[in-house]
Amino acid sequence: MSRLLSVGTKITTPKNLLVRSGWKGEISRRMRPPLRVAVLECDTPLDKTRHKYGGYGGVFEALLKAGADHLGRPEDVSSKKGLEITKWNVVDEDKYPALEDVDAVLLTGSKHNAFEDHPWILRLVEYTKTVLGQDRVRIIGACFGHQIVGRALGAKVDRSEVGWEISCCAMDLTEKGKELFGRDQLQLYQLHRDIVYEYPPGVEPLGSSAKCAVQGMYQKGRLITVQGHPEFTKDIMMELFEVRHDMGILDDVIFGDAMSRVGHAHDGVVVSAAFLKFLLDD
Repeated sequence: MSRLLSVGTKITTPKNLLVRSGWKGEISRRMRPPLRVAVLECDTPLDKTRHKYGGYGGVFEALLKAGADHLGRPEDVSSKKGLEITKWNVVDEDKYPALEDVDAVLLTGSKHNAFEDHPWILRLVEYTKTVLGQDRVRIIGACFGHQIVGRALGAKVDRSEVGWEISCCAMDLTEKGKELFGRDQLQLYQLHRDIVYEYPPGVEPLGSSAKCAVQGMYQKGRLITVQGHPEFTKDIMMELFEVRHDMGILDDVIFGDAMSRVGHAHDGVVVSAAFLKFLLDD
């Protein structure tokens, strides 16, 4: 079982995990399976999704296993081997994994606002800064998690001036995005009205859309994030749309538009494979 880390604990990086590459003095931090991924659950799913997956950790476990098979490197990872996934409820429990026990930390999406100062969000930002302050454990973020990483790096995170980006949407990729994802454009599920307003220093842009300029962030061997939800399925999206429409969060026009595109093909598994390649090869 992974040990617990109190936020603010000093981290010591295991030196035997750093290997000289021989190229201009670079340090190679390529990881060997099994990949130990800690999923920080930043929200609780709605009833149908919770019944099927347990929590968002279970949703991401399904995504990562599908991505492992899609990657086509069974000698490294597959849905059957090479992944050790732990789940951490960071909203209700003040518990985080000790970094010596994990290789990567994955921050999930959430209904909460990443720019707010609730105690658990401030603890999450502090923990994220701790991860960013060392050079072994890597960070993956999706939607709210992407925004938390942006906030931890000093970028402005706030409500978008153009409203909701919702359902299956196109993400135009930069040259780095094309390299990492292996295509010119991604179709990803979106459900957000908060955005990262600018790229933090030293971060490479991965893509943009009509409603969000910062759709993905990357630093070699350090972090990869997307604003979208690669982990969501059609059923998860429909449940979210229906509940939020019933609550009055989504009006009839936005709800109708979202439902009209929810069945479109999306590239969540492609993104998952890129996440794993980032862990294995960067």
